[in-house]
Amino acid sequence: MKTILLLWALTVSALSAEENSVYELGPPVPKSGASLKPHERVDELVFSRQDELGIKRANLCSDAVFVRRAFLAVIGTLPTEAETRGFESTKESDKRAKLIEILIQRPEFTDFWAMKWGDVLRVKAEFPIKLWPNAVQAYHRWIHTSVRENKPLHIFTRQLLLANGSNFREGEVNFYRAMQDRSPQGVAATVALTFMGERADKWPKKKLEAMAGFFAQVAYKATAEWKEEIVYFDPTADKEGITKHAIFPDGTPANIKTGLDDPRAVFSEWLLQPTNPWFSRSMANRIWSWLMGRGIVHEPDDFRADNPPSNPALLAFLEKEFAASKCDMRHLFRVILNSQTFQLSSIPAQDTPEAAAQFAHYPMRRLEAEVLVDALNQITATKETYSSPIPEPFTFIPENVRGIALADGSITSTFLELFGRPPRDTGFESERNLSTSPAQRLHLLNSSHVLGKIKACPLVAEADAGDHDLSKLADKIYLTLLSRTPTADEIAALKAHMTSSYSSGRELAADIVWALINQPEFYFNH
Repeated sequence: MKTILLLWALTVSALSAEENSVYELGPPVPKSGASLKPHERVDELVFSRQDELGIKRANLCSDAVFVRRAFLAVIGTLPTEAETRGFESTKESDKRAKLIEILIQRPEFTDFWAMKWGDVLRVKAEFPIKLWPNAVQAYHRWIHTSVRENKPLHIFTRQLLLANGSNFREGEVNFYRAMQDRSPQGVAATVALTFMGERADKWPKKKLEAMAGFFAQVAYKATAEWKEEIVYFDPTADKEGITKHAIFPDGTPANIKTGLDDPRAVFSEWLLQPTNPWFSRSMANRIWSWLMGRGIVHEPDDFRADNPPSNPALLAFLEKEFAASKCDMRHLFRVILNSQTFQLSSIPAQDTPEAAAQFAHYPMRRLEAEVLVDALNQITATKETYSSPIPEPFTFIPENVRGIALADGSITSTFLELFGRPPRDTGFESERNLSTSPAQRLHLLNSSHVLGKIKACPLVAEADAGDHDLSKLADKIYLTLLSRTPTADEIAALKAHMTSSYSSGRELAADIVWALINQPEFYFNH
């Protein structure tokens, strides 16, 4: 009962402070951002659109909020207490830009964004994708290396589209195997979704059939090695002769020399030329969506005439910036992350759907399943067990492997499934479920899984029963879990809750950790 009362007390104090606009999950900030001056071209385009529509924007977030937001959005990892203290104590005016640069270079960046691409590219061993573990390891290793080396996305895409060879040895070949429909029409639909952000089921039938001609000469053959497959260009594979009728999605007929040209090369040359907006527009919007929580075209893989961008000028700028940088993903990260738009408070000055669509405040969203379990493991110094329902090579995962570093979508846990890890069956962004549910709340509240982690938490195990300095204990716990110090109202709520029934400092620390884990402020990025 006393733990429930503590959770209630901290929730009420947080809500009360937020309603009075004196508490923005950190130091006080004014509620309106009307006086903000744009620092970047992104801000000029976003703010002018908001002003045009009469939408009020939030103010900039505090340093405490920014450090946590940046860590979670860029590397999928909570900042430590020391990292938070170090950032907040720095007086340099450009410390946010410097932090962004540090995060982009950290190894967790590679793990996190390889995970994101793994969702889009369907990196999964078992049903229904059936890449099998050997191929998954090769595919993930290729993606991971590409992200680490900051391979330009047009080269990344060209290598996927033109891939030939063994799926066990040439990781990118698995792009053609990681789809449920390998017919020319099925491949064309997957390419449109992945690299153009378009859903072919919304297209006229003739448009899809015309694009399918570029993929009618992709062939597959087995080898003597179990479950290995060769993907290759075979001019004789097009039994129906649809290659000669291939037409680009913009309506331009293709000029393919039968038997000589690989039609995939002709298509990739069209798709990836800098003057063609189809690819750059889609990639720029997808990256914006990953960092900002929603796309300028939303969903980011649903471009169509009746789903226009909320800010056409912004999308056009990002598309050109991305193309001009030679499709440098990290460059676009810097452009977006250094903008005031990314750094706005999550407390809206105008809480309407229009304000959200125009990015007038930072959208709160629940942490990805892998990020959340990694955060729990980080603060409690515990580990997680992952497994696959079908025993295969590579299905044993060492306990020190983080959730964001899991290569195979088939290797999972009860926690990951409960909190919406995508099955990686289709490549749709909507496969990842970031909603909350009663089952998730109950798991955080009273599961033996979470309670066991709390008992092992160093903040709990090392709490001194003779230390009655509540403020010192609360500071350490709050900085570790929420990346900020507690407010005066929260300290008052903790003091009011303390009773003689606590037999030790460990028991008090465990209750505080448990109460904070069950706050939306912990399991949401804001």
